[in-house]
Formats: sequence, structure tokens, C-alpha cells
Amino acid sequence: MKKTMIAVALSTFILSGCASNTSNTQKGAGIGAVIGALVGKGTGDNDKKRYVWGAALGALAGGAIGSYMDKQEEEFREELADSGVEVYREGDSIRLSIPGNITFATGSDAIVTGFYPVLEDVAKVLNRYDKTKLSIEGHTDSVGDVNSNRKLSMQRANSVAVYLQATSVEANRLQTLGMGESKPIADNATAQGRQANRRVELRVIPL
Repeated sequence: MKKTMIAVALSTFILSGCASNTSNTQKGAGIGAVIGALVGKGTGDNDKKRYVWGAALGALAGGAIGSYMDKQEEEFREELADSGVEVYREGDSIRLSIPGNITFATGSDAIVTGFYPVLEDVAKVLNRYDKTKLSIEGHTDSVGDVNSNRKLSMQRANSVAVYLQATSVEANRLQTLGMGESKPIADNATAQGRQANRRVELRVIPL
């Protein structure tokens, strides 16, 4: 009987996390429940109550992460409205896609001064939600040498990181990656596609 109750409880949490119409908070709770149950099992105590308590505590932790990221996503959308930055939610992470044409001049790693206020808005939200880290990824189109594109993309990512640090974002929360032309989001055969591929992406990840 106890085994049946445990199975039902875990199934409920898992389904709540996987249903397409559930919130990110509910999904986090479902995943947390499974992890919590496994932690309960790993205590070495055969008392099956540990499965239930582990699942409940895991659900609370997963739900808290989902809620934390929900609020942060909402603030990013408010701060960055009409800025040209696209905000995407991907599970418990948030991706900010910044078109290169509004951030850098062609072939340059110097941030366009008119874009400073937007990065300051990004920093403002990051500093309010310090339980996250930030991956800064530079991307280019396929024009030019592969190695040169990788170097330029890294330099642009570093430029963004330096500016965010200047606005009080802690350096240990930042990592930079130069992706070059390896991850296009559009067709490099067209001018419009190449413009879309020249970008910087910020991935906000919960600690």
C-alpha cells in the first residue's frame, strides 16, 4: 500500500512538471520531486517515509527556482521592452538575444555607446537576482575566416562582460564564450540572415 502511495505521489509531481500547459514553477516542482525522492533513497535508511519527505522537499526547492526565474524573466521583459533584445525562456534558464548590429559596428568589438543604457538595464535586473550566473556568448555570420570570426565573437563577449562588471555585476557570476559562426540562427546566404547571426546571447542560469 505504501509503495502504491509513493508511486502515485511521484507520478503526480512528474506529470505536473511535464504537462504542456503548466507553469515553469510547476515544472521545477515536478523535477525537484524526483530528485528529492532519489536523495531520500540515498540516505541509506530503508524507511519508505524518506521517499515521500524527499519528494516533498525536492518539489519545494524546484518550485522555488521556477518562481525565482519567473519573476526575473518578467523584469527582463519590462526593462528591455522596445530595446531590440529578445527574451526567451528555456526551462529554468533565460536567454537574451542581442542583435550585433545594435551593439557593435561591423568588424568591431567596441560596444556602440547608444547601447550602454540597455546593458545597464540588464545589469540592473541581474543585480536584483543574485542567485543566478550569466553565460555571455558571442556569435558571427560566416563571412571571413573561421578563426577570425571565433576571435571576434570572443572579443565581443568579453566587451559585454567588462561593461557589466563596470555596472557592479560580480565577475565570478560571468563566463564568456566565442562561438564564431558555429551556431547560426538564420541562413548565411542572405544579408538578413547574416545580420541575424551577428549577435550576442546572454544565458541567465540559476545557481
